[in-house]
Parts: sequence; C-alpha cells; structure tokens
Amino acid sequence: MYQTSERKYAGVIPAIVVPFNNDMQIDEAGLRQVARRLAETDGVVGIVTNGHTGEVFALNPVERATVTRIVADEVAKRSRKPVISAVVCEGITDAVSHAVMAKEAGAQAIMPMPPHHWLRFGYTHNDALDYFDAVANACGLDVVVHVYPAWTRASYSSDLLAAMARLPYVKVFKVGTRDMNKYARDIAAIRATDSTKTILTCHDEYLLATMVQGVDGALVGFGSFIPEHINSLWQAVKAGDLRRAMEIQNFINPLKDVVYGSGEPTGHAHARLKEAMKVAGLLDNATPRPPTQAPNEKEKAEIRAAVEAAGLLKSIPSMAR
Repeated sequence: MYQTSERKYAGVIPAIVVPFNNDMQIDEAGLRQVARRLAETDGVVGIVTNGHTGEVFALNPVERATVTRIVADEVAKRSRKPVISAVVCEGITDAVSHAVMAKEAGAQAIMPMPPHHWLRFGYTHNDALDYFDAVANACGLDVVVHVYPAWTRASYSSDLLAAMARLPYVKVFKVGTRDMNKYARDIAAIRATDSTKTILTCHDEYLLATMVQGVDGALVGFGSFIPEHINSLWQAVKAGDLRRAMEIQNFINPLKDVVYGSGEPTGHAHARLKEAMKVAGLLDNATPRPPTQAPNEKEKAEIRAAVEAAGLLKSIPSMAR
C-alpha cells in the first residue's frame, strides 16, 4: 500500500508559519530560524510558503514573494528540499503574476488555492482546469492541487480530481475534504487515473485516521511545530505498526487539541500554533497579523500546560525516534 519511493514529494511537508516583529513586519531572522529547523528535520521532504498557516491573507503580493525568497534561500544552504509557494488569488491574471513571482523567488512548485469567490458562487469543471492551465503554463513549475473541505462550494469533485490527475504538471494532491467518505472516493479516483501522483493528507486535526487511507504523507501547518513527531507517526503507519502509530497520535492529541480544539484549522488556530511554538522556544514572537487575534490568557495557559506536559518546553522533542 505504501510504495512511495517513486512518488515525488512523498513524506512530510510543513506549511511554514511567518513570524512578525512587534511592528507587524516580517521577522526575517525568525523566519530563517524556522526554515532552518525544518530543512534539517529528517522526513521533511519540502516546505510550503504562503499557506493559510503562513497567514497568507494578511500578506501583500510583494511580501508573499519575500517569504518564499527568504525560505528558499535558507533551505538551499542546508538541503535540496523543494519550496512550494501557495498562490492565493481571485483571478487568472493575478494568479499568473503571483506564480511567476514565486518562481523568481526560488519556489520549485506552486499550490494554487481555489479562488475564494468560488466559495460563494461555485465553479464549473472547465473553470478549474482553465485556471490551473494558465497558472502552470505561465511559470512552468510543478503543481500541488489543494482540495478544500467537502462542505465548501470550492471543493473539487472526484471526477474533477481524476481529470486533474491526467495533467502532467500536477504532481501532488493535498486532500483536506474533512468528509471520510469523500476522502476515500477522492483517493480512489486519483489512484485509478494515475498511480504515480502523490497524495498527502492535510487534516492536521486527525492525522492518523487519514494517514491510514493509503496516502503518501502529510502536508500540514502542524508540521511547523512538531515535524519530528508527524514524521514518526508517518513512519509507523508506513511500517504497519498501528500500536506505535496510536502511541504517537496519543502524544500529539493534547497539543493538537489546544491548537485546533474540536474543529478545523482557522486563523485563530494558527495564532495558537505560533503561541505553542513560542512556548517551545521555536519562535521569539508569536504575534499574528490583524484581523487574526492572539490567544487570550486562558488559551495561553492551556497551551503552555500542554507543551510542558509533552516535555517540549523550550527543549528538543523526545518522542520522535
């Protein structure tokens, strides 16, 4: 089931957080520190910039390119791991410009997110294919398909995912349907069309349950915080060691709960993620950009308690082995 050696980008890919200074400008030194750690972590096979975890909607186009440039430069000093930049735009013209800027900044792949007006108005099969064709042809980079939750009008059907799997530039599917029936159908549709495509779960809030569905790893913002543990979980799943996988997931759960609670990732969850990283000594400043708000004092206390109970309080993680 888990023959991933020939699939590009198979493994763990964190979506990187973006530290800000108190004046809300990008903290380049802090961003380099996070990128360096991820580049040097075993099992991490790439890094995504400008994802939701990276507060992309609070960044202007120049800042998005700057984030990619900083991360790509730092990663290149330590590894050959690819940097993948998300492209978050409302129209083709804008998306083409962002994709070209990402390439010039050092990205080796792009991840076009569905235009957000699709969330309200929906889209047609050809709308999506035309969007992907235009962006991919403009930059000539590998493409990661970001599959939105099934409850949104921007979620791709299994038939459309099969059509996307036929596109030569599409290498990876980041599947976050958050509907286990559709999740299984989507994976089956992609595999039946082209078994060489990489499929990654992006369900930060229930990793183990989605990893065991026959995917090739995980692309998650939670990887910015505990990449070692997520890789250990993935290795246990690949080895068929369910007991070990459950042990690791049980270790992850309290940390996951204080970040994501009982729901899906949100902007405020990403702010809690940064707070957890600060408590663990991985960030100097956990300030999010408005309108996202920092955790309140009760949430901060809960985060600190969970990080301390996990043995991660300004220390090197101890569960990954």
